[in-house]
Amino acid sequence: MAVAALTLSVSCRNKASNEPPVATPSLTLSKDKVPIGSPVKLTYKFTVSNDAQAVSALNAASQWVFVHVLDPTGEQLWTDDHLPPTPTSAWKPGQTIEYTRTIFVPNYPYIGEAAVRLGIYNQQTGNRLTLDAQQVSRKEYVVAKFQLLPQSENIFLIYKDGWHPIEVASDNAASEWQWTKKTATISFKNPKRDSTLYLEYDARTDLFNPPQQVTIKIGDQTVGTFAADSRDRKLLTFPVTAAQLGPGDMTELVLDVDKTFGPGGGDERQLGIRVFHAFIEPK
Repeated sequence: MAVAALTLSVSCRNKASNEPPVATPSLTLSKDKVPIGSPVKLTYKFTVSNDAQAVSALNAASQWVFVHVLDPTGEQLWTDDHLPPTPTSAWKPGQTIEYTRTIFVPNYPYIGEAAVRLGIYNQQTGNRLTLDAQQVSRKEYVVAKFQLLPQSENIFLIYKDGWHPIEVASDNAASEWQWTKKTATISFKNPKRDSTLYLEYDARTDLFNPPQQVTIKIGDQTVGTFAADSRDRKLLTFPVTAAQLGPGDMTELVLDVDKTFGPGGGDERQLGIRVFHAFIEPK
């Protein structure tokens, strides 16, 4: 898969502000055409200013990076606001800060060009810092563009036996998940190519010591195993070879959890792990 570097050339730099920029931002996406529902890697890069006085604004508190993805009309599609892995309070003049985040494109009813804007701000005060990039408004900077493709470009997964019904977060309609039972099956059209399985999950680590063990199988072949040791959402990837997928037109993948639990309170279900996303990406 070709990697598309989508960093925009800098223009119209900070015309509305006389403050010295604290850093030069850029963003690279792992692909320039991204189907809805698919994973994409976002590599953020900040080249910190050599101006120690400007950098002091970064160091005053651990600032957030806000990230807005918008259509050409300015309608916001989704966000990726986050704290950088290295807190801004530790950034040094002249330093380069680089890190990668993998997100799943939310199911938003739009196909076409999208732009990514970002900025750095103090979550408590709302104050935004000046960056050396193409400013759109209010210290919000365009750093990348890409194409959104329809979800039909993906391999469609069928959640068969062993899954509880879909649940939705009360405060975020875009956040969905399904609990597995002890054994849960996913069926999909065989790409007949080496592929990558993405699995984003969390687990009730407070209930199990040691944590639950999960085995991923296709037929009698083990594709991967892991300890369900995260109470927070965690993304794992597993290589799957064409040979493991087999010769058939359809493939069934099984998640087997060694221990389940009952949530109680009149809920009689037996739950394994909570799955937010599963995805098969052919190479």
